Formats: sequence, C-alpha cells, structure tokens
Amino acid sequence: MKAAVFHKPGDIRVENVEDPRIEKEDDLILKVTSTAICGSDLHIYDGFFPQPKPEVLGHEFMGIVEEVGKGVTNIKKGDRIVVPFPIACGHCYFCNHGLAPACENSNPDHYGPEGDVASGKGGGLYGYTELYGGYNGGQAEYVRVPYANFNPRVVPDNLTDEQVLFLTDIFPTGWTAVDWGEVKGGETVAIFGSGPVGLMAQKAAWLKGAARVIAIDPLNYRLERAKRVNNVETINSEELDPVEVIREMTGGRGADVCIDAVGVEANRSFGEKLKATLNLEKGTIKVMENCIKAVRRGGIVSVVGVYGTPYDNFPVHRIFDKGLTMRFGQAPVQKYIDELFSLVQTGKVVLDDIISHRLPLAEASHAYEIFKHKEDDCVKVVLKP
Repeated sequence: MKAAVFHKPGDIRVENVEDPRIEKEDDLILKVTSTAICGSDLHIYDGFFPQPKPEVLGHEFMGIVEEVGKGVTNIKKGDRIVVPFPIACGHCYFCNHGLAPACENSNPDHYGPEGDVASGKGGGLYGYTELYGGYNGGQAEYVRVPYANFNPRVVPDNLTDEQVLFLTDIFPTGWTAVDWGEVKGGETVAIFGSGPVGLMAQKAAWLKGAARVIAIDPLNYRLERAKRVNNVETINSEELDPVEVIREMTGGRGADVCIDAVGVEANRSFGEKLKATLNLEKGTIKVMENCIKAVRRGGIVSVVGVYGTPYDNFPVHRIFDKGLTMRFGQAPVQKYIDELFSLVQTGKVVLDDIISHRLPLAEASHAYEIFKHKEDDCVKVVLKP
C-alpha cells in the first residue's frame, strides 16, 4: 500500500509499505478514505520528538472497515468509522476514569508513571513515534486499528467525511481546552493560536456560552479565517503585545480563561533559540507564559499545545501570586466524542470550514511543506488516499 513515511526530520516520502494485518482478536483493518495533517505531526517532522526509524504518520483518519478480528463484536466489515487518536484498551483504571490518553495497556514498552523519556510515557498514539507505542498511523491507504470494540464510532450515511473527520482529534482537543477552563457562560476566553486546534477551541468557547472570544496569532490570514468562520475578536501578536491588549479589553483584569493552543513550536527570536539550546530545551514556552500573564487573578490557563521537555525559568512565582488553576494534556477524546458527534449531527457546529487544502495522499510531502512553512494560506490539509 501507499503511505506517508517519516524517515528523518524534514523528510517524509510517499512510498510502498507492507499492508497492515490483524494482530489481535479485537483489531480491525481500515481502508482510509480521509486523513489530515495535524500540528502535532510537525513535532516529529521538525525533530522535536525523536523517531529513530521509518514510521507511517497520521492520527486523524477515518474510513471503511475492510476486515475485523474474530473478537470484534460491535463493528463489521463495510462500516464507515471515525477513530479517536488515543489508543485505549477501554478497561484499565484510566480508561474507566475517562482518561484514555493514559491507558495502561496500549503502550507496553514505554509506559510509565513519570511522564518523561527515561521513565515512561502515556498510552499509545497512532503515528507518533516509538515512545508512544510505535503504531503506524493513518496517512496511508490502510491502517490497523487495535481495541476496536472501544475506540471507533460508526458514521451515519448522511454525514460526509469532512463533517466528522475532526472528531478524531482537533475538535475534541479544542473542546477539552474550554471544558478544562470551566466555561459555563459569560466568560472572556482568550485563545492563543488560530491554527486548527485554536479554531476549534473558538467554536467550543461559543458553544459553552462564552461572552467574548479573543483569538491571538502572528499571521493575519489565520486571524481572518478565525473572524470569518468563528466571529471572534482578534489580536496579531507580531504587531501588538497581546497581554497588554487583553488587559485593556478587560478593564485591566485579564481574561477569565486563557488557552494555549500552540505549544512548543511558537515563533522564537534568535535569543530565545540560543537560550533553548543552552538549556537543552526543545522549542519554547513563550505562549504558555503569555497565557499566565494575560489571565486574570484566580483565572484558569488550559494548555493543549504540546510540550516535551523541561523548561528553565518556569514562572511558578506568577502562577502562585495570581492564584491560577492550570490544566495540561492530551484530549480524552473517547470521553467527549459521543457528545460532540451529536453537536455535528444536529448542525450546532460546523467543522469543515477550517479546511484550506484538499490534496491526494501522493502529495503528502508537498502538503507537509506548505503546512510547516504556512505557505499558500495553509490552515488545514485533508489528504485523500
């Protein structure tokens, strides 16, 4: 089959690889009909997360079931399904407590309680390095889906691929960020980053009843899309100091909730890159620091942007003085997906209006280039195998 294969940082090639096969009784094999490139894929593409050998990337995918293992009871061949990005067994302590990304069984070689490279990572993820299970991802013609009785959701015929594809990751991730922010109605929510996750967080904030939603990003074309599809207020962080502007907009207090939807790959100056090199850091916590500054005293900072290393000068003093609550992590997609599916089915939210590019899988290398370098006003790429 054809697949987008990571070889080394900056090197992704579409090539022939071995077809996936049933390995356990509750596996299924999926014929992929739509898949997408996520900002998290860039963390591997750019070398922020090490991957020593070739791997098929991609954790946002859906398709038609080609084959099922003999232990699969609620999915059959021919079903059209969407697949959450965390690989979860469905019966361990963490799965039973709504924490699918912490599954104790899906990453047996690298799982551990410490949360670092030396002492163990969380549960398995599709196409996200050996550290997270070494599972091949869905930027391919076919993909193996383990724990098929727990993870996939069947898609009704009246919904298109693009209407539901982002239930795999970015809409649940944006929803998680807002839910962690305890938005119940009337709040001012400032969302740093107007990439795919930021755009989804904006949608979620309105659905949760926010009074104001403010989008912060350094690129005008992304802010223009945010205004067009989500009707938000915007701040260009390259032109203005977003912290000062947010305070001015909120009577000097700051936002009730600030969301970091950027993570490690925020724009950096030469000095910031030098500091990171000297401190053995990957990327920067610049956006998280701005969230901590821009949120009001007693507010909540919700971090769904990805971070992978320790950071020097973490502003614990400011967090303490302001009395902040902070939440971090990967989205527990399985916890939210059925509720979010209902929002799509009833027309309360539209997800496919963030797509800027639709390309064949054969053009995956080009797609990664324009997504990485933000060329051709690229916001979100959907690939068709």
